[in-house]
Amino acid sequence: MSKINLEGQEFGCWTVLSEAGRRHGHVMWLCQCQCGTKRIVEGVSLRKGGTKSCGCMHEDLMAHLKGTHRLSNTSTHEVWKSMRQRCNNKRNKDYKYYGGRGIVCCDRWKRFEKFYADMGEKPEGLTLERIDNNKGYSPSNCKWVNMKEQNRNSRNNRVIKYGGETKCVSEWAEVLKIKVTVLRYRLKKYPPQIAFNM
Repeated sequence: MSKINLEGQEFGCWTVLSEAGRRHGHVMWLCQCQCGTKRIVEGVSLRKGGTKSCGCMHEDLMAHLKGTHRLSNTSTHEVWKSMRQRCNNKRNKDYKYYGGRGIVCCDRWKRFEKFYADMGEKPEGLTLERIDNNKGYSPSNCKWVNMKEQNRNSRNNRVIKYGGETKCVSEWAEVLKIKVTVLRYRLKKYPPQIAFNM
């Protein structure tokens, strides 16, 4: 599949300056926000509206709100609360997978206003994901993704390197145009060199 050149294009407050390599198979782009901040952003996130600024436009919004942030009943606030519960509440059913294994929320995100300023409003149909599953929740390690991508990035997902590329089993199944269950069955019996060429 050919790469889409985003150089020079605008997405929200971002202007794409140049390509900045790849991360987890996704093309990354050096972008400049309208406020002057430069940051490397994932191309998919730009095109799907997962990021619209460096956070400055949300900081401006929050500056106009007095007293409470007035976002307590929003899906974004629910995501923030769930994240904090997984990291801090030992009674939470998922604590053992997060706080229990050292996954923490950065100091900045202890306040919802800062989380909102960095991540913006939760896009419909997307969920919060850590880019590196062995690191905690922070602006540099989080993005909004759909459930399919989050499931692919699960720490329990098997990752296979073959032919110079690294992908999870479901991604290899798409490349090979076979069902995931078929590929998993093959990989139980054979190494990738055989399983991928049957």
